[in-house]
Amino acid sequence: MNASLMSLEIWVIALGVVLMLADFGFGLAPERRRFLAYLAIATLGTLLITNLGNYTTGTAFNGSFVEDTLAVFFKRFFLVAAMLVLFMSVEFSDRIAGGITEYYSLIVFALSGMLFAASANDFAMLFVSIELITITFYVLTSFQRGRLISLEAGVKYLILGALSSAFLVFGIALVWGTTGQLNFNKLALVAAQFETNKIFLLGVLFVLVGLGFKIAAFPFQIWAPDVYQGAPTPTTAFLAVGSKAAGFVLLLRVLFTALPDIAKHWADLLIVISGITILYGNLCALPQRNLKRLLGYSSIAHAGYLLLGVAALSVSGQAALLYYLAGYLFTVVAAFLVICVVMRHLDNEDISALAGLHQRSPLLAVTMTLAMVSLAGIPPMAGFFGKFLLLKAVIQQGAINHNHGYYCLAFTALVGVVISLYYYFGVIRAIYWSPNTPDLSPIPLSGPVKFSVCVCIAGMFWIGLFPSVVFNLATEAAKALSL
Repeated sequence: MNASLMSLEIWVIALGVVLMLADFGFGLAPERRRFLAYLAIATLGTLLITNLGNYTTGTAFNGSFVEDTLAVFFKRFFLVAAMLVLFMSVEFSDRIAGGITEYYSLIVFALSGMLFAASANDFAMLFVSIELITITFYVLTSFQRGRLISLEAGVKYLILGALSSAFLVFGIALVWGTTGQLNFNKLALVAAQFETNKIFLLGVLFVLVGLGFKIAAFPFQIWAPDVYQGAPTPTTAFLAVGSKAAGFVLLLRVLFTALPDIAKHWADLLIVISGITILYGNLCALPQRNLKRLLGYSSIAHAGYLLLGVAALSVSGQAALLYYLAGYLFTVVAAFLVICVVMRHLDNEDISALAGLHQRSPLLAVTMTLAMVSLAGIPPMAGFFGKFLLLKAVIQQGAINHNHGYYCLAFTALVGVVISLYYYFGVIRAIYWSPNTPDLSPIPLSGPVKFSVCVCIAGMFWIGLFPSVVFNLATEAAKALSL
């Protein structure tokens, strides 16, 4: 057992405990509680820099925990996401009546679950990590106890999350009962023998249902719009980025590490789910006026785009998925940062609230515009090259396997991009050309908000204009799945 491989996770859990006990033990004044968030950000930044400089590969706990290039890629991703969300949480703190320090600590605990998910190499570790993430989000979603819509979102997420957990644990039980294996590497050696075993295949299907809930893929997406709308804005941002990415790393581990032979036979199913998810998310986003709800449906559509990389069943497709997630991180956080600042004291986050934003805060207006352009997949932003790589991987796989379904999927993705232009540019139209501008008072921006916004803008441009660095890292990470 090489427990030193888990040093990052141990440090993050310790940080969460310190945050939770600090306010309780010292009774900090409200203005001093912001210091705890900045302390958490600084600690996570130090851990990120340490991880960038040096990391050790290997396995721990009888192979259930693996530290490889894929795990390292996602752990860096989760650390960056958590730091940006903590910056957003500080700005949002005046909307949380009490327990803001607990809110910070729950974000850190959710992060620890994501870190474990990145290294999960058997079904026991998968289930524990996914439950750690989900249970913390139950609380984070309903943390604004004075808002009925927040409590409603929390209850919906709890009920549907419990249902998905039931599917997941039942699926794991069926897989273990038929194969006698929980470890992904050992399962890969025997899975081919059970290709015709209906109980085994049913168990795999139930596992995919549980993971489909995490990534908000059709038909397990019904929770996303309501939860995105009702949850506190930092929670929504972390759900859209961190929780979704955790679901995808687990999906990649299950399909391509544990069940590579089974995944090859399910290509058509993955194609159909990806295509329907893209169309459902984009079409349902068209009539939306609530900005967070619109981004909820957009998140469903982007889950469909990300599934292009899964359906491609190739290293190039998996690398494209990881690259797309990197760009998606900065894009989505940028959009929610603007919502957090502009609509901080509004109960209804209607798109009309962005009217005149280019006069009230040019920086926030530019940030939201760039985020919408990137989500739409327009050059030179990160979203464009990410979609290009995903489509390229799908078309290449279609040519190799002579499967016309891949060409239909690529066409469906392009149709989804065209549809999305309408509602993304509807947001931009509201910022610059809305006829109703009831409030033109300037929006003051704190230093941390300006810093976070600039980081997101730099990330969107850097990943879009200079893709080689991130794409090379993504390719090396994806190769870990085929070892």
